[in-house]
This record gives sequence, C-alpha cells and structure tokens, in this order.
Amino acid sequence: MNRFHAELAWLGDRPAPEVLIEVDSGRFTTVAPDTAQPADARRLPGLTLPGFANTHSHAFHRALRGRTQGGAGDFWSWRERMYSVADQLDPASYAALAAAVYGEMALAGITCVGEFHYLHHQRDGRPYADPNEMATALVEAAERAGIRLTLLDTCYLTADVAGAPLTGPQRRFGDGDADAWAARVARLRPAGHWQVGAAIHSVRAVPADQLPVVAGWAEQAAAPLHVHLSEQPAENEACLARYGVTPTALLADAGALGPRAIAVHATHLTSADRRLLGAAGAGVCFCPTTERDLADGIGPARALVDAGARLSLGTDSHAMIDMFEEGRAVELNARLADQRRGHFRPDELIAAATVAGHQALGWEDAGVIAPGARADLVTVALDSVRTAATDPAAVIFAATAADVTQVVVDGRQVVADGRHLAMDVPRALEEATP
Repeated sequence: MNRFHAELAWLGDRPAPEVLIEVDSGRFTTVAPDTAQPADARRLPGLTLPGFANTHSHAFHRALRGRTQGGAGDFWSWRERMYSVADQLDPASYAALAAAVYGEMALAGITCVGEFHYLHHQRDGRPYADPNEMATALVEAAERAGIRLTLLDTCYLTADVAGAPLTGPQRRFGDGDADAWAARVARLRPAGHWQVGAAIHSVRAVPADQLPVVAGWAEQAAAPLHVHLSEQPAENEACLARYGVTPTALLADAGALGPRAIAVHATHLTSADRRLLGAAGAGVCFCPTTERDLADGIGPARALVDAGARLSLGTDSHAMIDMFEEGRAVELNARLADQRRGHFRPDELIAAATVAGHQALGWEDAGVIAPGARADLVTVALDSVRTAATDPAAVIFAATAADVTQVVVDGRQVVADGRHLAMDVPRALEEATP
C-alpha cells in the first residue's frame, strides 16, 4: 500500500485541505481530508487533482507542431501536410513517435488518452501480416509512457461524402467496407492498461449505409463510439447535398447517437442538431487549441451542455498538450464569441478534463479521487510564477502543463518533480519526429 498526503486535493467540486490518500492494488482505499500527515506518507505540496483524460488524440499529428502554424490556408490545406506525415510512418517509427507524444501527455498530467486511430495499413493500402500491427504500436507506446489507452479504432472508407475512393496516403486508412473493419477490430485483444472503442471518422469517410455496422459493433461491444462531427461548414454542405440532412441527423438515423457516442468538435451545428445530441445523452469533445489552430471556429459548448450533452476535452493535433489551456479556452472562446463572461464554472471545466473525459473513453472507474476509483493523481505547483497567489479553486485559469510536478497512474508514479521516470521525453520527440 502507498500513502500520500496532499496539501490540497480536489474532492468533488473543490479543493480540500490536508488529505490523506491511501492506495492499494492501483485503487484508492482511503481519502481523508483534514488529516495529519503520517510519517510514511509522501507529501504532495500544491493542489492534487484527479488524472486528466485526453479524449481525442491523433498522435502522429504532433510531428506538425511548429511547422504549419505560420502559414496561410485552412483546414483543407493543412490536411495535405498531415497526409505527408502519415505516408512516412511504419510500425516501428509510429511506436517511437507515439511513445514520445504520450510521454509529453504524462508530463502534462494526462493519465489516459483516446487515440482516434485510422493509420491502419501499409503505404499501398495492403494490410500488414498482422492487420493490427499499427494498433499494437500504439498500445506499446502507451505502456512505455505509463498511461492508459482507449484505442478508438476508426472506420475510414471514402475520400468524400460522394463516395470517392481513397487515394494516395489515404489508402492506408481504409478496410474496404464496414464489415471488413469490424472483422479486423474483432481480432484486437485488450487487457490491462488499454481497451478498444469504435470511431466513425466522419460522414465524409463513412457512407450512410455503412454507419449502422460501426454503430452496431459499438453497441454489441458496449464500447465508446466517437465521430468527427461538423468540424467544417463544407462537411455540412456536402452532407445536405448528398443526403438532404445534416451530419448529426444522418448519424441519428443510423443509430449512431446514444450515451456512448462522443461527437468531436461539433462546431457548426444547427439548433436541431444540438437538441438531437442532448436528447440522445451523447457527449461532445471540444479541442480548442486545435480548433483555433486550424481556424475551424468556436463551437456552442454551453448550448450543448444545456441541451444535455456531456463535455470532455482533447488535444487532437497537439498544437500544444495542455489540459489547463483546453479547459479555460472553452470558456474564453465563448467570451470572444458572444462578449459575455461566465459560461462555465471552474469546477465544470475540471470535470470535463477528468471524470467526464474518462467516462467518454470507457473508464467509468477513473477521474475522481475517491475510494474504489483508479488511483490517478496529478499534483500542480501553487508557487510558480503562474500560480502563486491565485485561488486554488480556479487553477484551471492560471496553471499550465509546466506546473505539473507529480503524476501517478493506477497507483504507480510516472512523473516525479516534473520529470518522466521512464524516458527523456524531449530527446524522444527529437529522435522520433520525421
């Protein structure tokens, strides 16, 4: 059994003082505020939060950081640069890059990641001898970095809503049809630190008649089902022209909306779309640092939550990896959009980064500091130049990833004193980035 003593710990929706935390077999057994520090307990100075969940990641996009931000263009021109990176990776190089990226996540306090994985096959589209070899690379990467993984295996079949075939680097993404996708995913055998979810890349990439197959697989497996939704107005326009309905309505008609569904981005929605998502009990994942980097727009976060959707957060293309910034950007972007303050309380944003994110990834037993939950802890310094003299209850508006000092995942220390215990993350990023 491990014992920790937090100067402050986030319990429920606020910090509590002098909290004794006991861990056995990777789970919290005791959480006792206002308790003196035992001699054998490790002191955690600052504010200790539940582990962060990064609900939406494309690990290989990290290779574009600092290389695309300075240019002109839009999402579609950026996508061509992304394809050039995708075309270079094999299982070994992908494992190295993803491990470095997941190591950066661990340093930022992320204890679990949802990897939206569509880089499945060889460059010419042929499967590897093991058709899930690229997925295995991601599993090994997460294990090396010391964090949990939900592999959101992504169905990606066509190049556009009209059904154009995949060409060039996109050939690596496709399985032919949804039944072949499901057969490949069925060969995955999750255990321990990882599990499998399903993903529909978008209504651009999965035709309407294939959507029920993916949704049915997720329902039968009781697995999360994620989808890029209305990230770009062009997607909405093409869907309306092809099917006569919005992407949200198309997914609803296919049975792809429900409590396990997570709509990623959900930026350009109609009021009817918002009602559909809320009525279905679906979640939404906002990725503000990517959405602003790609000039996607500002999504209706508050309206979606008020309609009944659950909010989580992701770092998506990893323009930066900082869950504090993702959380506060939801609020600050909304202020820019309507010139009003106070859309989200700090505790709502912390919940989006922790418990809601873990639930969105299928880890119902994580994201809170409470007996029985997975023992994930993230300690944030309250004496840095960013956090000194600030209200700990509003840390989401002050701290950055650089203020994370200690990270514990399933009871195991992964980061100590701001240093990853298993890898030199900057060096790994330098060596693995193509």
